[in-house]
Amino acid sequence: MAKVVLDWKTAEAFITDAFIGVGVPAEDAKIATDVLLESDRRGIESHGCNRFKPIYIDRINAGIQNPVTNFEIIKETPTTAVVDGHDGMGQVIGYKAMRMAIDKAKEYGMGMVVVRNSCHYGIAGYYPSMACKEGCIGITGTNARPSVAPTFGVEGMFGTNPLTIGIPTDEEFDFLIDCATSITQNGKVEYYERIGEEVHPGTIIGQDGQPIEGDAGVALKMIRNGTAALTTLGGIGEALGGYKGFGYAMVVELLSAVLQDGNYGKALNGVDENGNKVPYHLGHFFIAIDTNHFLGEELCRKKAGDIIRSVRNSKKAPGAERIYTAGEKEYDIWCARKDSGVPINESVQAEMNKVRDDLGLTQYKFPWEN
Repeated sequence: MAKVVLDWKTAEAFITDAFIGVGVPAEDAKIATDVLLESDRRGIESHGCNRFKPIYIDRINAGIQNPVTNFEIIKETPTTAVVDGHDGMGQVIGYKAMRMAIDKAKEYGMGMVVVRNSCHYGIAGYYPSMACKEGCIGITGTNARPSVAPTFGVEGMFGTNPLTIGIPTDEEFDFLIDCATSITQNGKVEYYERIGEEVHPGTIIGQDGQPIEGDAGVALKMIRNGTAALTTLGGIGEALGGYKGFGYAMVVELLSAVLQDGNYGKALNGVDENGNKVPYHLGHFFIAIDTNHFLGEELCRKKAGDIIRSVRNSKKAPGAERIYTAGEKEYDIWCARKDSGVPINESVQAEMNKVRDDLGLTQYKFPWEN
C-alpha cells in the first residue's frame, strides 16, 4: 500500500483536536497524542496512528472508554500507590502513574504504582523513557485481552503482556527494551492485515496445535473468536524455550492484578456473557529506581554505556554489519523521521479522513488528498 508522510506538526494538532472532539480534556488530549505519536517516532507503527481510530476514538464512541479520566488513588504510602483509573484514557493514567513513581523514587530511592481499571496505554516504552530522562531506571508492564496461549495450550488465556525496562546511558539514546512476551502482538497482526502481509510462521497456534499461516485478516478473526491464539516467546512447545515466554507473561499478568485487585485473563475480553462490548478494565504497574540513591546518575550512565558499547563492538556474524542494543534502532528511525513526519498507509488515511469529517475538523487538509 502507498504511504504518504504527514508532518509532525499537523499530526499532533489533528490528533489532539480529534481527542478533544470526542470529549477528552485538552491537557489529557495532549498527553494521549504524545504517547501515540512517540510510537511512530520510534518506528513502531503498530501502536501509533495505526491504532488512533479503532482503539481509542471508536472505543470512546462505543462508551467502553471514558474520555474524562478519573485518576483515583485508592491507597498510598511514601513509596507505593494503588490507583483506580475508572476506564479512562490509558495514556493519561500511565503518564500520571509513572510520574508518581518517579517522584517517590526521587525522594525515597524507589517508587512503585499499580493500576486497575485502565484502558490500552499505548507504547509501553514511553513510561520507562520518562524515568530515564530524570536519571531513573524505569519498569512497566500491562496485561491485555486474552489472546496468547500457555505452553502446551491452544486457548488464549492472557495477553501479550509486555515487560518493558529502561536504563539511562551516556549515549544519545537510553537502553530501552520494549517488547511483548508473545512472539508477536495483536497490533502487529492488525498491521499485517492493513498492508497485506501474511502471518509469520509459528506466531499463531490453532486448536489442533499446529501453526496458523496465510492471510493475517483470517488469522486475526480466528484469534478474536477463540479458534486460534498467539504463541509466547520461544514458540510452540518447549523445544525453543516457549516456557520462558510463558513464565514472563505470567509475571506481568500477576503484577498487573494481584497488588491492585485487578481483572485478569478472560475477564479482559472486552465483552460480557451476552456478547456486548464492555470496558477492558486493564491493569498496569510502574516502577522507578533513582540512580542517585545508589552511586549516582553519572556513574550509572557511563557504566551502562560502557556495557552496551562492549556488546555492540563484539565479533559479528558473517555478513552482519552491525550489532544493535535495545533502543538503538528506534533512535535511528527517529533521526531519519524527525524532520519529515509519520508515514501513513492508505487504510489509516481513510480512517483519519473519516474522523476529521465526523468531527467537523474542516481546517485540516491532508497531503494524500492533493
